[in-house]
Amino acid sequence: MLNRYCVYILTNVTKTTLYIGVTNDIQKRLSQHYFDSKNAKESFAGKYNCYYLIYYEGFESIETAIQREKELKKWRREKKEKLIFSFNPQWKFLNNEII
Repeated sequence: MLNRYCVYILTNVTKTTLYIGVTNDIQKRLSQHYFDSKNAKESFAGKYNCYYLIYYEGFESIETAIQREKELKKWRREKKEKLIFSFNPQWKFLNNEII
């Protein structure tokens, strides 16, 4: 990924829960979410086993990335699903494409 910061959407294996986050190291963050899902059930992603990457966007500045994260978090699920579908129509798990 060429951009320094990333907004991403994760889901669980049944695709019933969505998690939106921001990071400057998507590979490391995906590993943390996976670890949390197995060991740290107090985190949202851990509790709901959200570690499957289905969407991401790159940004040059952290401010812009955080602004986008906040915007997406305000959206209803239907709008988030349309965004994901436009980027990843099959809702394929993209973890292996990033790592």
